[in-house]
Amino acid sequence: MSYQDVITLIMEIIGTIAFAASGAMVGMGRKMDIFGVCVLGVVTSVGGGMIRDIVLGQFPPGVFTNSVYALVATITSCVVFLMIYLKRDLLTGSFRVTYDRIMLVMDSIGLGIFTVVGVNKGIQMGYIESTFLLVFLGTITGVGGGLLRDMMAGVPPYIFVRHVYACASIAGALICVIMNRLFGAVEAMIVASSAVILLRYLAAHYHWNLPRMEWKEE
Repeated sequence: MSYQDVITLIMEIIGTIAFAASGAMVGMGRKMDIFGVCVLGVVTSVGGGMIRDIVLGQFPPGVFTNSVYALVATITSCVVFLMIYLKRDLLTGSFRVTYDRIMLVMDSIGLGIFTVVGVNKGIQMGYIESTFLLVFLGTITGVGGGLLRDMMAGVPPYIFVRHVYACASIAGALICVIMNRLFGAVEAMIVASSAVILLRYLAAHYHWNLPRMEWKEE
C-alpha cells in the first residue's frame, strides 16, 4: 500500500466516523430507535460514495464490496445513540447549543474529507483532465449522504437551507483538482479538505448565506 493510499484510507475512516455521527445525531433528534439511528448514520457516511460510484459506472458500488466503512459507520452510530440515550438532556435546553456545534464540526469534517475523496476517485479512474466531472464527483460525494439523510429524516435538506454548504464543497473540489495537477494528490487532498472545513466554519460563524426569498406571514 502506497503512502497516498494510507493517507486516503485514514481520511476516509475519519470522514466516515464524522458523517456517521452527524447522521446518528439527526436520527436521535427525530426520536428514531437505534435501528433508524444506525440507518441514518450509515446512509450519511456511504450515500455520497454510492451515488459517485453509480455515476462512474462502478457496479456494485464500493460500499457493498468493502464493508469496513458500513461497519465503522454502524459502530459509530451505536456509540452516539448510547451516549445520548444515557444523557438525554444533550438534546434539550442549553445543551442544544453544544449539540449544534458538534453537528457543525462533524458535518464539516465529513464534507471536507469526502469532497476530496470523490475527486481523487475520479482521478484514479482516469478522468484527471475532466474538470467538470471531477468537481461534480467531489461535490456529490460530499453532499450526497447528507441529502439522503435529511430526506429520510423528513427535514429540509441541509444543503439548501443552512449557510454555505454545497458551495464550500464545490470550491474545495475545484481547489483539489487544480492542486492535484500542480503539486500531487496528497497535498491537494489535505489543503482542499482543510479549505472546505474552514469555509464551513466561517460561514456558520459569520452567518453567510446565499440570497433567498423571504416571505412575510399574513
